[in-house]
Amino acid sequence: MTKTLILLCHPDYAASRANKALAGAASALPDVEVVHLDALYPGGRIDAEAEVARLLAARRIVLQFPVQWYSTPPLLKLWQDVVLTRMFYINAETEGARLAGRPLLVAATAGNRPEAYAASGPNLFPLPELLRPLHATAHRCGLAWQEPFLVFGARTASDDTLAGAATAYAGRLRAPLPG
Repeated sequence: MTKTLILLCHPDYAASRANKALAGAASALPDVEVVHLDALYPGGRIDAEAEVARLLAARRIVLQFPVQWYSTPPLLKLWQDVVLTRMFYINAETEGARLAGRPLLVAATAGNRPEAYAASGPNLFPLPELLRPLHATAHRCGLAWQEPFLVFGARTASDDTLAGAATAYAGRLRAPLPG
């Protein structure tokens, strides 16, 4: 059983410094599987069977992505529509119920500074507030919501800042799983 499954979605991963730093730190850890959804499904055709099996084999689920227009990238939203709809609406008793209580961590990068995510900033709301639809999804699916891991200033961060974020991310992933 995979201890931690990271579902990484980034439409321009080749140009990403922040998500690459996080994924690199995570993939160096034992019992962590990083799945690059964009590389796996370049045409957007999600293999629901494979994704359900992957989720059922994990003890912790992490959604890692850059925030785009206050949400997940389109492929991650499609993944949710295909996989979670199947698991929690169509096969709730045979699939969805088997995930009950597993922790869900969101690891999100944002291009702007933290101050931009305030009532007086251009984004109006704190980033955790903007992630509430994912929190509601976790609740609906019976997953244990974890405090999100957030990286701000992803586009302009120094290499040292990103290395620090990667180290903190690895530390978060090393933390014991609840229960």
